[in-house]
Amino acid sequence: MLGLLIISVLFTLYLLRGINLGTSTIIPFIKQEVVLPVLVYIPFAIFVMLGTTNAVNLTDGIDGLSTSVVAIITTCLTVIAIILDVKEIVVFGSIIVGACLGFLIFNLNTAKVFMGDTGSLLLGGVISAIALYLQMPLILLVIAAIPVVETISVVLQVVYFKKTGGKRLFKMAPLHHHFELSGWKENKVVSVFCIFTLMLCIIGLCAI
Repeated sequence: MLGLLIISVLFTLYLLRGINLGTSTIIPFIKQEVVLPVLVYIPFAIFVMLGTTNAVNLTDGIDGLSTSVVAIITTCLTVIAIILDVKEIVVFGSIIVGACLGFLIFNLNTAKVFMGDTGSLLLGGVISAIALYLQMPLILLVIAAIPVVETISVVLQVVYFKKTGGKRLFKMAPLHHHFELSGWKENKVVSVFCIFTLMLCIIGLCAI
């Protein structure tokens, strides 16, 4: 977390001082731009990066799950960059999507290669960095709802476990393990989560 915090602070300062991006944040659906005070934007941007990296990390637990979900999310962000004509993000996003697809050849069930924390934290950092660069971090609440829900499931499980003296809200957290223990095959979990993410990304594209 300390390492993530340092990187998040440096990247936020880069956005503000390095490329003078500004603190404007676009609110999805109502399509309004809000200029945040610097002292509000900095912790907000840091929270977005820390939250997203850890959310994607929690999503990594089934062969091909986090890679597939992030590939779809990054594709959505790249399409947004194309619409907004942000060429550097178009190039960067395309590279990340290509890398994810190449990795999936070896990461789908039964996986021969695993990304581990290094890969999952990187992918979380990528989508949060792109969203901040596009000044659309709030769009992640829509298009990245799967990692968000996975994180919420862990928080709820821990809180419920402590409050009830050992009872569990889910069979296992994060949420994808709950579905596994409910009888879903890994491929079914990945397929359903990907379809759900794709639908959310289509909604997200309509929200910009």
